[in-house]
Amino acid sequence: MRVAAIDCGTNSIRLLIADVSRDGQGVAQLTDVVRLMRVNRLGQGVDATGRLAPEALERTFAAADEYADLIRRHGASRVRFVATSASRDAENRQEFVDGIRARLGVEPEVISGDEEAALSFAGAASVFAGGNGAKTLVVDLGGGSTEFVLGDGSGVLAAKSTNMGCVRFTERYLLSDPPTEAEIAAARADILDMIASALATVPLARADRLVGVAGTITTVTAAALGLSEYSPDAIHGTELSRDQIDDAADALLRRNRAARAALPYMHPGRVDVIGAGALIWRTIVDRVDELTDGRVVTAFASEHDILDGIALSA
Repeated sequence: MRVAAIDCGTNSIRLLIADVSRDGQGVAQLTDVVRLMRVNRLGQGVDATGRLAPEALERTFAAADEYADLIRRHGASRVRFVATSASRDAENRQEFVDGIRARLGVEPEVISGDEEAALSFAGAASVFAGGNGAKTLVVDLGGGSTEFVLGDGSGVLAAKSTNMGCVRFTERYLLSDPPTEAEIAAARADILDMIASALATVPLARADRLVGVAGTITTVTAAALGLSEYSPDAIHGTELSRDQIDDAADALLRRNRAARAALPYMHPGRVDVIGAGALIWRTIVDRVDELTDGRVVTAFASEHDILDGIALSA
């Protein structure tokens, strides 16, 4: 079966067209046909205004037109379109829903944070299976929200979605270029509060392994590896120490915009927001190390995430 999955987040809109098959144990597997990302910045200004900006909707609809053409040409029999943080928060989300339906012929699902977390875990767990009762903490760091999901081979054990993301925190805190120490301190304090709120639902200290998904985390990994270009094959499955992540994240945070834009692995759509994302990821990795008493001192990066979970669910 050929399926199409679309993940429309706060910073990017992504398409996966994949063939679904089953292995000898009946576990579904995906074979990529098309995997694309366009930076639409749907969440532009949503944190401040509560509304989707006209230019953000225009960018999103242009990407949807492109994806509709690809889906038709590749003959996907099932399509699922999932929208997350920015469209959840917007007063005028019906305008977004109507525009997507007109272009793709499917109803866009504006999912809850809990469902977003479950789909993210399904996507990551399709590659990082938790064997022998090991518990995996998946962190999906997006533009408007970050999901914390603890699970094992049987599925999700606990999940929490927080209103913390690279676009939201850039617009809220990191207003200078490069950010000031006061701005960084204010952002870090809020990040720690968000982690504390997640702790009320997700027992982070029970994690045996930490897996990070989405573009911020893969970009920090590319920085730590010193890649000469963005390479999903080089990034996927990479395990980095806390010190490696701290160093790479801090370097990204403290560069100015021009220096970030010049990095060979940096997507143009992440230049403005990678500093906040790197700070969030570094703080999460440090806190998980502390909470597990030094038992989880590394983190894996996964190129498989909510997009893969959407395709599997389709």
